[in-house]
Amino acid sequence: MHEALLYTRQADGSVVCDLCSHHCHIAAGRRGLCGVRENRDGRLVSLVYGQLVAAHVDPIEKKPLFHFLPGSRSYSIATVGCNFSCLHCQNAEISQYPHLHQGRIDGTPTSPEQVVAEAERTGSASISYTYVEPTVFYEFARDCGLLGHSRGLRNVFVSNGYLSPEAIRDLATWLDAINIDLKAYTDTFYRKVCKARLQPVCDAIRRCHDLGIWVEVTTLVIPGMNDSDDELRAAARFLCGIAPTIPWHVTGFYPTYRMLDRPPTPLATLRRAREIGLEEGLMHVYQGNVRDEGGEDTRCPGCGALLIARHGFHSRIEALAGGRCTACDREVAGVWA
Repeated sequence: MHEALLYTRQADGSVVCDLCSHHCHIAAGRRGLCGVRENRDGRLVSLVYGQLVAAHVDPIEKKPLFHFLPGSRSYSIATVGCNFSCLHCQNAEISQYPHLHQGRIDGTPTSPEQVVAEAERTGSASISYTYVEPTVFYEFARDCGLLGHSRGLRNVFVSNGYLSPEAIRDLATWLDAINIDLKAYTDTFYRKVCKARLQPVCDAIRRCHDLGIWVEVTTLVIPGMNDSDDELRAAARFLCGIAPTIPWHVTGFYPTYRMLDRPPTPLATLRRAREIGLEEGLMHVYQGNVRDEGGEDTRCPGCGALLIARHGFHSRIEALAGGRCTACDREVAGVWA
């Protein structure tokens, strides 16, 4: 049990959690929507501090981050819990664990020192806070991140983007990169499928970019739910309005959890989504979760030269040195060293 950051005590003994955009008003003895932050006698505590349920070494491309230390390893950790309730969650067994097990919290006690030591031992260039929404174990991630930075490690969030403005300002002091899920570009989808809202996610993408965190965005394209040309075009236009250099990953859906009534995303849909992103001015749009030669390669936005070839989660540098295209010397946005 660890005291939470970013909350406000109320006169009646309740607290308001200011970590994410739900801003849960939590009565004494109750928990927020995430299921892992509890009001103990007017004091908000994290029930998952250091309680890891996952710890793996992943290629950075799995996050997915394509313009951030390509070819490197990232030590990836998670606790239980999530502040969304997505019907199509791919990790529901851990993200929804407290809700599915009468509030139970599971995990292996781990210290920030142990996390950083394992990252170093495995030759990882970064620590990724992932698999569930890392906002819900923010205090532990922050402690790991600050220690990791002092040892030369980078920090990565794989997030639904529902962080509060206050949390993002703090996050920007120690986070290096974030992949944010833009799950759809309608509020109806967010309310129906995720039990959340669209606008805070859009605001978070802009804030993270403006504060200097390297941002990439992923949209899981679901047939009949968020795959219309108009919606994809609106999402691409929004991202391009922030910065045309933001990489956009349009990825294939497969039926899972409580969304089993939708078919897998056709390859043609992902190809069209990629075309739309490029037409709207984005420089780097990638197809994910499918086998399609060239759909995940990075090309120079100037001369079109192949900069990074990708197969699965493996990257091969072809024509990129010092963050510049070796064919035309154009600078390519990203974190390369």
